[in-house]
Amino acid sequence: MSGFGFGQVFMPTDVANPVTLFLASASPRRREILGQLGIAHQVLPQDVDESHIPGETPAEYVCRLARAKAQAALNTLGDHSQSACLGSDTTVVCEGNIFEKPRDRDDARRMLSALSGRTHQVLTAVALATANNVQVKVSESRVTFRELTDAEIDNYWQTGEPADKAGAYGVQGLGAMFIQDINGSYSGIMGLPIMETVALLSATGLTAERILEAHCDR
Repeated sequence: MSGFGFGQVFMPTDVANPVTLFLASASPRRREILGQLGIAHQVLPQDVDESHIPGETPAEYVCRLARAKAQAALNTLGDHSQSACLGSDTTVVCEGNIFEKPRDRDDARRMLSALSGRTHQVLTAVALATANNVQVKVSESRVTFRELTDAEIDNYWQTGEPADKAGAYGVQGLGAMFIQDINGSYSGIMGLPIMETVALLSATGLTAERILEAHCDR
């Protein structure tokens, strides 16, 4: 599937051998963020084992998975000398407990009940794998929920939105009704932190300056 977004600024047109960017995720939210920036890309989802290793910190966990996804995508390409692969992983952490995607309704209810009236962390790691190396950056945000009722939690599950979201909620969807305060990166909470992503891509020649140039009226 080809990338989208006006500008189509990956890679700079003055680079002799332009790089093709692959997104190692099928997440429509991550595609939306790249499209918002105008960064052309192709989707190359990867299925990696997301089991948590005992003793692994939340930051180590998301970094390992982001790196694994990016590297796995790169490994599927024959000649990857002119390719770059983005991998990302997001987790919600509440009082030291990692909340990934809920297994079922009861699991989602457990997570949302724990988040109700509390402040939690959202960690998103983004990794860029090229023929030379894999670099990783982490975005950390703090999100505060208002108190939720049991009826709200049950009805929210019935919408279908929590099923594929870390922490069983989507900041960009109906879950926004529960959020009292955000301190950090909104795009990071969505699943792909823009500042960190562009910082990684700058190593390939795609800098913030070039992205902005592509959006300027000529």
